[in-house]
Amino acid sequence: MDDEVVTDPAAAPAPAAEVLNLDDITMAFGGNQVLKGVTVALTAGRVTALLGANGAGKSTLIKVLAGVYPDHGGTVRVGGEPVQMTSPLAAARHGIQTVHQRIDENIVPGLTVAENLVFEEIIRGELPPVRSLRRLLPRAREIADTLDLGWPDSVLTKDVFELGIADSQLLLLARALSQRPRVLVLDEPTSTLSAAEVDRLFALIRRLRSEGVAVLYVTHRLSEVRELADEVVVLRDGRISSSQVAPFDMAAVVRAMLTESVLVQSHELVEQRGHDVAVRLQGVQLLSRCAPIDLELRYGEVTGVVGLIGAGKSELARGVFGADRLRTGSMTFDGRPYRPRHSKDAVRKGIYLVPEDRAAEAMLPGWSLAWTATLPFLGQISRGRVISAAKENRIGREVLEHFGVVATSAAQAVDALSGGNQQKVVVGRWMRAAPRVLLLDEPFRGVDIGARRDISSQAHEQAASGACVVVLSSDVEEIRGVADRIVVLVEGEVRLDRYTSEIDDEAIVTSMSEVA
Repeated sequence: MDDEVVTDPAAAPAPAAEVLNLDDITMAFGGNQVLKGVTVALTAGRVTALLGANGAGKSTLIKVLAGVYPDHGGTVRVGGEPVQMTSPLAAARHGIQTVHQRIDENIVPGLTVAENLVFEEIIRGELPPVRSLRRLLPRAREIADTLDLGWPDSVLTKDVFELGIADSQLLLLARALSQRPRVLVLDEPTSTLSAAEVDRLFALIRRLRSEGVAVLYVTHRLSEVRELADEVVVLRDGRISSSQVAPFDMAAVVRAMLTESVLVQSHELVEQRGHDVAVRLQGVQLLSRCAPIDLELRYGEVTGVVGLIGAGKSELARGVFGADRLRTGSMTFDGRPYRPRHSKDAVRKGIYLVPEDRAAEAMLPGWSLAWTATLPFLGQISRGRVISAAKENRIGREVLEHFGVVATSAAQAVDALSGGNQQKVVVGRWMRAAPRVLLLDEPFRGVDIGARRDISSQAHEQAASGACVVVLSSDVEEIRGVADRIVVLVEGEVRLDRYTSEIDDEAIVTSMSEVA
């Protein structure tokens, strides 16, 4: 008789419980079927990474989970029981907390930071509404301490509108964690955070995983998937195209995300070196208490400006665009003195900016793709005060088609598009207008690999045609992938200025860590 291996069932570890199940979820907007039968299970104590190109359906799936889109097909089960996710409050009652990528949809301008921290508890009736801000502060401090934010009362009592993007993201995360969720959904949570804040977030996610929380982590950064995730699910065109458990085959993950046409377009960008100086900055102080800098931005090349959050990247871009006044120093454009009083002065000269926060600074809620694409150029498509609808729609279609925007038509509301497609509209409207200087501040934030490649390729085409293109980012990998020349900013000062072929990643990272 052969030896038989007998396994004691009591000795085997119990399988982790499935906390939440999405079964055959469908969702359509008019004739546009966005989700086409998605089935996903989230398990206690596991991090599930959700990946997909822009327009794949990630944001829609998240909003189904969060109760924003209750009129979906299929079934949502929590703890094995079917539930109706009729609103965000209903999702919260079932232990589901979502931190959305769109910060402006989740904080209330006009209220203080403290009031925003306790806002959901007041709505749910867990905290009685009080008129005195002083009475809210103890609970607001408790919520902020969930992330060890250490915000003093001077921060808690100011209008939330005064917070930066990164701090607003931390506010929303602290508010979600204070509710001790069973399921935590994080949509691009690191897109606005510094390296130190990312490390702290990752440590927190690992702690939540050890405590049995199911985490759905949406990202475009494959390095984060490799570092954090236990399993990965890939959405493509509204369907699950792939799923894996760790360790992952990242090449297969990327193939599952991208269509064949995108994969075929993958190529190495050839370094270009510029010629004449477009913009020269002399003695310009980007930040208070930092030394002034001199910098030349040249036609015919893509200059990548890289630095950590707070390094002065946005201040540089906004100063050249005329959105902010220079603290000190002077600028020239084409060799002539240039001191724009308003961004309108820059636009007249062909100097364009795609700002860091597209939702707050580059789009208007409810506006169509065509309206958004033509907003900076109304004078070119109107006679007197009458706008030509035909010209408006033609330009909208040009942006849609030339920049590969996934939309039903140029009449679709731009804020109904995925984040990457919104970015393509905002970038595309300036590129089609033949810029002389194009400033792209964090253009890849919340953008998938395919859209990133499209934007990079278009940026190089603009430089090859003679434009001065400047890409500003806190991500070394992103800058290496797009820039001909790399400028490193540290606390408002230039630490490195070299062409990409002359340096490696180590030199860039080392210079970024040098503090005077």
